[in-house]
Amino acid sequence: MIVKGVVIRGAQLGRKMGFPTANIDAHGIEQIENGVYYSKVRLDGKFYNAMSNIGTRPSVDGRSRLLETHIFGFDGDLYGKTLEVDLREKIRDERRFTSLDELQQQLEKDAAMCNPAL
Repeated sequence: MIVKGVVIRGAQLGRKMGFPTANIDAHGIEQIENGVYYSKVRLDGKFYNAMSNIGTRPSVDGRSRLLETHIFGFDGDLYGKTLEVDLREKIRDERRFTSLDELQQQLEKDAAMCNPAL
């Protein structure tokens, strides 16, 4: 499933945990289950491995639905740009973590599944 949208500002919590994300408003995208996905991103004609979460982020917010995508090997400003995210394979359900440390440890495991080169 491919999702296209404009990158918006988030709380930058992913950046603080070593996984900066490009955020797209996912309100109204009901055909995709909440969860973490192995994904590919097309940006300026180049493809990148990525990991994406679509959902309400119950560990930190729990209200608004976003598509958050960490793009491996990319470092730059994407705010206001249109991004194309291809959600290829769901790797786990979205869930609430008891602490940000626990969330960060899970993100590291997810990253290893989504980008084996890590």
